Amino acid sequence: MQAQYALAEQKVLVTGGGSGIGLATATRMAQQGADVCINHLAHDVRAEVAVKHLQEQGLSVFASPGDVGHPDHARAMVDRALQQLGGMTLLVNNAGTPGTTKKIEPRDLDLVDETLWHTVLEVNLLGVFRCSKAAAPALTASQGAIVNIASTAGMGQVGSSMAYGASKAGVVNLTQNLARALAPHVRVNGVAPGAVDSTWMVEWTPEQKQFSIDKSLLKRRATPDDIADIVMFLGFSAHMVTGQIIIADAGRGL
Repeated sequence: MQAQYALAEQKVLVTGGGSGIGLATATRMAQQGADVCINHLAHDVRAEVAVKHLQEQGLSVFASPGDVGHPDHARAMVDRALQQLGGMTLLVNNAGTPGTTKKIEPRDLDLVDETLWHTVLEVNLLGVFRCSKAAAPALTASQGAIVNIASTAGMGQVGSSMAYGASKAGVVNLTQNLARALAPHVRVNGVAPGAVDSTWMVEWTPEQKQFSIDKSLLKRRATPDDIADIVMFLGFSAHMVTGQIIIADAGRGL
């Protein structure tokens, strides 16, 4: 059963909210009364359709396109979201990229190049910092919260590449330091999903998917809604929690 929250006073920005975890999170929050601004890349038709669909349901949903991997675009996007929402009580830093369509094993060093490093660090790590810094004054004023989407790849497991894993390890550390920086006014936490059945650039073979299920204690892969549950808990309910990362990997790490 999904937890229910009274979110009529909440004003939320979800980055990378046009699909997957971001869209599931934005949808759930809007359905429970929040004003939600969905960030997505400009000219992302899939995201534009998703936003329009939510608006047609009568939900208070806005769009703020922009690339969090670009300094000026990220700041402008947050400013636009603040104008549309009239403030902010929660920032969900969900936007991210693997930078590759196929998994690059650690031993395949030749496939990890400068372009891959630049892409994943700009979006996955610096994007989180840029958006958090731009939103900090509004979140401080509202005594709000930040929830960052990290990954088990940033906590010792193998992800889509070593560059991706390093970027998410940076998100884990950044979450802790943002919690220190913005205390006592803003709580900052994160979620580290394991395998998630979502629209993602990395191609999973049926064998890889089954392997991830077999290696987990709960014998399942997460859905975007599973992760949205945790984001909502950290954003609206966990009032004594800050600087923490919740691992959501169905027990695979054990």
